[in-house]
Amino acid sequence: MLDLAVKNGYVLDGTGNPWFRADIEVRNGKIAKVGHLIQNADTLLNARGLTVCPGFIDMHSHSDDALLINPRAESKIRQGVTTEVIGNCGDSGAPINETIRKEMEKTAAPLISAGVKIDYSTLQEYTRKLERQGISVNAAPLIGHGNLRKMAVGYENRPPTTKELERMKNILAGAMRQGAFGISTGLIYPPGSYSKTAEIIELAKVASSFGGIYTSHIRGEGETLLKAVKEAITVGERVKIPVEISHHKAGGRKNWGKVKQTTQMIEEARARGIDVTCDVYPYVASSFGLVNMLPQWAHEGGPERIIQRLKDPRIKKRMRRDMLKGSLSSAHWDKTMIAHCPRKREYQGRFVRDIARARREDPFEFAFELLIDEELAVGVVRFGMCEDDVEHVIRYPGAMIGSDGSALARYGPLGKGHPHPRNFGTFPRVLGHHARRRGIITLPDAVRKMTSLPAQKLGLRDRGVIRPGAWADLVVFNPRKVIDVATYANPKRYPRGIEHVVVNGVLTLSKGKHTGAMAGKVLKRA
Repeated sequence: MLDLAVKNGYVLDGTGNPWFRADIEVRNGKIAKVGHLIQNADTLLNARGLTVCPGFIDMHSHSDDALLINPRAESKIRQGVTTEVIGNCGDSGAPINETIRKEMEKTAAPLISAGVKIDYSTLQEYTRKLERQGISVNAAPLIGHGNLRKMAVGYENRPPTTKELERMKNILAGAMRQGAFGISTGLIYPPGSYSKTAEIIELAKVASSFGGIYTSHIRGEGETLLKAVKEAITVGERVKIPVEISHHKAGGRKNWGKVKQTTQMIEEARARGIDVTCDVYPYVASSFGLVNMLPQWAHEGGPERIIQRLKDPRIKKRMRRDMLKGSLSSAHWDKTMIAHCPRKREYQGRFVRDIARARREDPFEFAFELLIDEELAVGVVRFGMCEDDVEHVIRYPGAMIGSDGSALARYGPLGKGHPHPRNFGTFPRVLGHHARRRGIITLPDAVRKMTSLPAQKLGLRDRGVIRPGAWADLVVFNPRKVIDVATYANPKRYPRGIEHVVVNGVLTLSKGKHTGAMAGKVLKRA
């Protein structure tokens, strides 16, 4: 008797090849046979008229905390995501020290309100906690450079001493031994932004020595985009490490179109033998903490020093002056929407300019006071990209799909706020909007960008494809109906057209409903 069988489906195997009609037999969590072979099975899924493909791999996820809060991974499973790459943008769930733990206790409100104990320090302790409670998706962890800097240097804007750099390298090496897939940087976020290229190269060497990869939220996605992409390529060239440029885009109208130059830069690097790729989410708005709109120097010393500066009238004037010089200026308060604001929920879903006008306040002063009142825990959605650029990157052969979001829900601690719709709609949007409606890529290529391409980057030889011996992470969807329905105005809406999701051979979404299964695994680098 088989554990599970999928019958009569149009199979897209994840490689980009055209579909073929076949049945899939699953035994002991893995694909046993592919063909017209079906025997009796404990669970039989009739996929007549539907497409069957490998489970989607979210190459850029921030579910490190979310999986501890709600292991069902509701908003990702319902998109067809079966594996989340966590620890991106230089910020990972582990390793942590007491300083980071205290910071999390102040800023990670959903984690605390859910009663999750931050009783881990190392990556191994964090992943064991996930495994003990169970998770509905697989998790592939990266190690955040920001964590390493906080643990060795703190929030000081300076190069690490020889001893501090050695400590960072030792912590990273320990995490790599525990199965991490590589190191991630967030080079616009303090304290990662205080690092020089030489520091990144030294740490990338450690990850490379264990067969890991280097992923980067590069040092700028606006005026400095070309220079920032060049830096990422330089790391790959010097270290001989695979490079992944995170959520590739160009922010700000005067920078629109630069992605055509950057994808050409990536192609030229690949022609020189440098393994550089990127990921992209299918939206024109980004999302981050409001605090990250402050100048870099304002972050020195950590969260408490930021709040002290925000209370000083002279320093606020300097902040305002520097912000007006940058790409996140007052001209963009009309494009900055409050996404998360626990103590002032009435502001969620509204633009800063509109709130400030209604209150007859200067938008800068309003933003500064809001950060103080909320102890910096304010999230925003910010509109800054153009659709042509987004579609250009989606079409680029070396681009894979990553949500840059978290596994949220419509209930509980993860159901609060007014999040970016990418948390609920990224993968169905590419399938339904960009592939079916817009026709900018084919359906087989869209699936490739969500399956075999990220699996190849991560070195997961037994995932991301449908073939005997591979793990049975599967998605069954209606190619005529699959679509995202989450919007900026109403973001917490699950997509349509995702019928069934199988994780490690276990049915986890059945006819669009979560079964409660916790068959996910914490994956380790081979």
